[in-house]
Amino acid sequence: MNRVLKVALLCGLAVTVASCGTVRRVLPFGLGGQDQPSATATEGQRISVLEFEQQLAPSAALAGRDFFLPGPQAATAWTQPGGGADNAVEHVIAGADLTVAWRRDIGTGSSRDHQVMAPVVADNGRVFVLDGESTVTAVDAGSGNVAWRTDIKPDEAEASRGLFGFGGGSSGGGFGGGVAIGGGKVFVASGYRTVTALDQATGAVLWTTPVDVPIHGAPTVAGSRLFVVDVENQMFAFDVNTGQQDWSYRGIPEPARIMRASSPAVTGDTVIAPFSSGELIALRASTGQSLWTQVLARTTRTSALSEIRDIAGRPVISRGVVYAVSHSGQMAALDVRSGQPKWQLPVSGVNAPLPVGDVVYVVSKSGELTVVNRETGQVYWTRDLNEGRTRKEGGFLGFFDRTVTPEWSGPLLASNRLLLVNSDGELVAFDPKTGAQTASVRLGGPAFIAPAAYNGALYVLTDRGVLVSIR
Repeated sequence: MNRVLKVALLCGLAVTVASCGTVRRVLPFGLGGQDQPSATATEGQRISVLEFEQQLAPSAALAGRDFFLPGPQAATAWTQPGGGADNAVEHVIAGADLTVAWRRDIGTGSSRDHQVMAPVVADNGRVFVLDGESTVTAVDAGSGNVAWRTDIKPDEAEASRGLFGFGGGSSGGGFGGGVAIGGGKVFVASGYRTVTALDQATGAVLWTTPVDVPIHGAPTVAGSRLFVVDVENQMFAFDVNTGQQDWSYRGIPEPARIMRASSPAVTGDTVIAPFSSGELIALRASTGQSLWTQVLARTTRTSALSEIRDIAGRPVISRGVVYAVSHSGQMAALDVRSGQPKWQLPVSGVNAPLPVGDVVYVVSKSGELTVVNRETGQVYWTRDLNEGRTRKEGGFLGFFDRTVTPEWSGPLLASNRLLLVNSDGELVAFDPKTGAQTASVRLGGPAFIAPAAYNGALYVLTDRGVLVSIR
């Protein structure tokens, strides 16, 4: 039987190899099919189906045309993750010389169990940051000296009593969250399932409200309410003075999400909530009543990642229009009152778009910086930020290595420069009209959070838990 099996395997192998045109002619006993004409592939250019499907082409109608950008304005406060409640900051005066003034270690950096995810906020001469273990640090904006530190994690006794939904031990799983400032208070949302208000001057805890599910995104403060979204796509509104819940709204649960977290945008009595399901929902800020819903989803046959619909970048409200980008490959400009799209583009991203002047800047997940006409959605130009930055890592003796490209966060328009940070530990400046790189600063560690601007300085929080001031 073994001999018969070997003969059968050899015959099957010969027939299989015979189907290959490059070796068919060298097989013995006529197995190559001598009467069959051989075919060879012609030389050509390899085209990535994925890149082709997601490519943005500059508009011929905008070729060579200039666009308007407003002059820089002083940023005297940066109270929310996106600067203000609407997340719309156009052009600020900050970091004119691009020189590092100081660096300050503010606590635990990112690791397997902890993630630094909170954007920097600043007001009244201080910068406020949240480290990877939910410790809030207030730093003097000029000198970098630490004013106070407050750990908002529940203690072991509270956790063991189940007051914060843990059921034995407060360690692990509590990463994420963020901070916002309003009315002399620092508001902290936490992965440890708490929302806390601290005294801005001293760091003393004013109130703490437990929630059922971890919160990975920063809160947004507007008027008398604090708005936050948890990891199960529930939107909450809390009273800023008491911590009492005013209302809640439940979106569609979606477990597949990006390791970044968004924050709501607020204008007047309208709050725009981004969910990991790809839903962008407008709610009445006073009551939680739903006003409209849009789903930013673009499923493709060539990318399984398009199934992750998370809106991980903050939605931005500017001039009556909401700009938002989803991971699944759709960027949209929507009327803030009706939710009707003005235009849509095939952009996959995890950063907030930047509407400024006549245009909107957006950075895609693949590292393309694109400039879009604000009114029409037509593309002025795109630039590959990773050109010249791709490298090989890992492997053994040149085998099994992988291609690594930086991840980018931003942009921010400051002192006539378009600024982004990347996972290679750089803050990079680009010409906002042409996209040409003009300068760069080494940060001392990877950065995944866009810079904040305050009183003429830029503040960047690195993934290692180091706050960098650039003047």
